[in-house]
Amino acid sequence: MLTASNLSKSFGGRTLFEEASLQVNRGDRIGLIGANGAGKSTLFSLILKEASPDSGVIALERNIQIGFLPQENATSGNETILELATGINPAMEEAHRLLREHPNHEDPLHHEGQALFAENEGYALEAKAKRILNGLAFRENDFNRMARTMSGGWIMRAHLARLLVLEPDLLMLDEPTNHLDLESLGWFQNYLINYSGAILAISHDREFLNVICESILQISHRKLHHYRGNFDSFLEQKAARDEQQLAAYKSQQREIVEIQRFIDRFRAKASKASQAQDRMKQLARMVRIEPPERAESTVHFRFPQPVRSGQRVARLTDVKQAYGAHVVYENLNLEVERGQRTVLVGPNGAGKSTLLKILADMLPLEAGTYEHGHNSSIGYFAQHRTEMMDLKKTVLQEVMSIPKPVAEQTARTILGSFLFRGEDVFKPVAVLSGGEKSRLALVKLLLDPPNFLLLDEPTTHLDMPSIDALISALKQYEGTLLFVSHDVYFIKASATSVLHINAGDVTPYAGDYNYYLEKSGAISEKAALVSPGNGPLLSNSQPQKLVSTAPAIPKMGLKEIKALRKAEAEKRKTANKLRRELEKEIAALESTIANLESEKNRLEAALEDPISYEKGTTFQLNRELSVTLATLERTTCRWDQLTTRLTQEYPEAFLTKEDEIVIQ
Repeated sequence: MLTASNLSKSFGGRTLFEEASLQVNRGDRIGLIGANGAGKSTLFSLILKEASPDSGVIALERNIQIGFLPQENATSGNETILELATGINPAMEEAHRLLREHPNHEDPLHHEGQALFAENEGYALEAKAKRILNGLAFRENDFNRMARTMSGGWIMRAHLARLLVLEPDLLMLDEPTNHLDLESLGWFQNYLINYSGAILAISHDREFLNVICESILQISHRKLHHYRGNFDSFLEQKAARDEQQLAAYKSQQREIVEIQRFIDRFRAKASKASQAQDRMKQLARMVRIEPPERAESTVHFRFPQPVRSGQRVARLTDVKQAYGAHVVYENLNLEVERGQRTVLVGPNGAGKSTLLKILADMLPLEAGTYEHGHNSSIGYFAQHRTEMMDLKKTVLQEVMSIPKPVAEQTARTILGSFLFRGEDVFKPVAVLSGGEKSRLALVKLLLDPPNFLLLDEPTTHLDMPSIDALISALKQYEGTLLFVSHDVYFIKASATSVLHINAGDVTPYAGDYNYYLEKSGAISEKAALVSPGNGPLLSNSQPQKLVSTAPAIPKMGLKEIKALRKAEAEKRKTANKLRRELEKEIAALESTIANLESEKNRLEAALEDPISYEKGTTFQLNRELSVTLATLERTTCRWDQLTTRLTQEYPEAFLTKEDEIVIQ
């Protein structure tokens, strides 16, 4: 499918890789990893013919279709989310344009748009796109929203949906998990497991690489190194390879020292001069073994220790927070104590980021009180980095704009340790990549360290060495830490307690993430970030650093039990009514489908009849058949949606007599 042979590429006198080779076959799942600046995105640009190698050849199978998702900044024009997800060829885009610009059903151009849409199987693509958009957490009312009115992260999701609708032979993904929440990430991983094409993905998410990849390709020492298996397997193989390489390197260095010692000792002696010359030639011919690559581009830093806060860092009492009619928290009571290192987990939309914003004083309370602890200072690392930055400033100006400015030389030194070197400090913030914005936000925190640190997805856009460096720094941080993350590796290394949030309820677990997994009965490490499972909750008798106080549930008397049973009966009655209405609509659709199929058969038979050509009615018959097929496709898709809903919401409607006996 794809073969790259002896590739070499340099930028500004720096060699990214040389004599690198790569082969991608149908069905391959390859993870591409390497340090920042190693050349991962450059390799993608060479494959996509956006750049040319200095030497080497890239050969693609004829008529191969490649789909590419950039790390960020995918564009959107004058189209809706659904049009963006389905407009995968010029004909479809033209159909969308005609329908959008000529909405009047009597307009001939509207009819032309409909015919073009049907000819390109638009209705089937639309149904497929809707399923994929739903999987990526878009709601029904998002489908017809103009893409340009949504955030960059949601536009990236729409572009990802577009690729999945297209189903290219080779899917090239650059950090695809950056813009996904946990639930859509789980759906996306399951989708890729069953994907028919080949996948080549750049990612820093170890869990994603473990689930998806069957081989790992690492750019290191200007070479491409191939490893069989997922990321965990890569770590084991790389450790063994590094050990062998280090042993070979040390052995060669000893040999070099001995040869050089002989040369230095006997070069001036006539009797040994020829032997010394031979040794010099031997050194010149020797292929030097490089030592195992050290993380030279890794961010190395340590938090300056903040001023000590009081024992109680923050207290929320009877807090209410809502977005319009949607109530996120009602009567929330929470206390945070000094030194806690707590991860917030729970489903998308549960209120994790909202809680961080409340504690960061980014949201005014609708009710209740927020008491700051004695001598506490807050540092907030926002999920959307641009919320905290002036995009018009340069990197250096942004760093120098902190409340307690430091000397420019100090700022530039720390920026250098975060890979902002030389002229990079004069880049405008607006042109920085997601990873660069993340590093810049961390620099600002370092130069004005708080004692209460709130982090919202801090590892997004960071490469693996940078994540490891952040973990190392946080282990030495003496302040209080509260954070949200979907990176299990980062959570297990950084959290000593867990707070599960769901539908405004908070449940604390006074132990690390492994303790939470054990007590919650979670089915997997990743799934536990959304739902704790059906395991036991933390009892009030256990010691807690993070306290959640909720009113006790009173015991019910006979009157309350009767009222509850009556309410449940009403609920069942309403559910039965809704189910019957659903079944009625499905039956009507089945009748319509039968009629449409009969009409389709009639039109196809008429087109096969020679008399139709003699009468000149074939054009009209073809048009009627096109409309019938489109209507049949729409109706079938609707039937499929409703039957799926009936299966999921009312499974009892599909039970046989035997099933009922077993269940009883």
